[in-house]
Amino acid sequence: MMHLKLDNKKSLAAAAATLVALALAGLWAVRSNAADTTPPTSKPALTVTITRPTLGRLPIRLAANGNIAAWQEAIVGAEANGLRLLELRVAIGDTVRAGQVLATFADATIQADVALARANLLESQAVAQEASGNATRARSLKDSGALSAQQINQYLTQEQTAQARVEAARAALNVQQLRLKQTQVLAPDRGVISARSATVGAVVPAGTELFRMVRQGRLEWRAEVTASELGQLKPGTPALITLPSGVQIRGKVRMIAPTVDSQTRVALVYVDLPASGDLAAPPRAGMFASGSFELGDTSSLTVPQTALVLRDGFSYVFRLGDDNRVSRIKVQTARQAGDRTEITSALDVGTRLVASGAGFLNDGDLVRVVEGADAAPAPQSAASSAKR
Repeated sequence: MMHLKLDNKKSLAAAAATLVALALAGLWAVRSNAADTTPPTSKPALTVTITRPTLGRLPIRLAANGNIAAWQEAIVGAEANGLRLLELRVAIGDTVRAGQVLATFADATIQADVALARANLLESQAVAQEASGNATRARSLKDSGALSAQQINQYLTQEQTAQARVEAARAALNVQQLRLKQTQVLAPDRGVISARSATVGAVVPAGTELFRMVRQGRLEWRAEVTASELGQLKPGTPALITLPSGVQIRGKVRMIAPTVDSQTRVALVYVDLPASGDLAAPPRAGMFASGSFELGDTSSLTVPQTALVLRDGFSYVFRLGDDNRVSRIKVQTARQAGDRTEITSALDVGTRLVASGAGFLNDGDLVRVVEGADAAPAPQSAASSAKR
């Protein structure tokens, strides 16, 4: 009897488990069908702003590189010979004026030579004065017969000889005074001291280099330009030079070299640089600088740089259609002016383009334009003067 009751309980438990399993399977099937019939959600639209291409004036520039050098470099040497350098009065970087004393040599021996030459001059002048008096008396006695013709000629010759000795003594004094003047080394022009090789106490021969100076403090940019580009330049062409510090200065072409280097096939274009004493980092001789020559301007179609997307090495813009879907257009770019880029491929001025957010778009994407976000066209003056 007990065995029969246990079998009934097992049968009831198995039946209950089967019912639960069937119920769960049915519930899963219902939910699966519901999920299959749920419509797919659409991709959310990206919020963008739009712009339009604009016409503006863009500068035509010819890029070049070159060294900054002194307009003219003067070498200041010793004129005195075999004297000891006594004093140096300027250092590298000092600005000097024309005629300023740069250095002095010991002049004790020259002073003695000057004194000796002056004494010789005084002596010769005294002798000449006496000879002149004798000659005057001889002339007065010529007709009296008191002196022979030979004596008279002798007095006249002595007068001429004494006068010649005076001139020789005066010339010797001038030479010694010139030597004394040469004990002071003077600046030949105003400018900036760029090098100093002199050493106090050294005994130097005549012609020894003591200083180098940049005449008038003027510098020039020696731009290297290929032979094919020389025809675009002429004296007076404006240039914009960028220094290593990033500072930009303006200059003008002074001259173009008459020859082209046979090895490099480039010629030097000499650009005068303005005085730049007020710059925190002024140009210096020996610097390497890049720059460009301004050859005029042309009318060009430009778009903001934010509207351009670079993919696979090509530039694209996204055009906005009437249905707020975008289409990708491949474009050709050229010059840049500030935050705008020139487009050389066919593109209408009134075309609506995505101005921001283009980097996240694909061809055919749906977008949402922000109200009032139609970017205003850039003024022509801004486009033309962005890099001026």
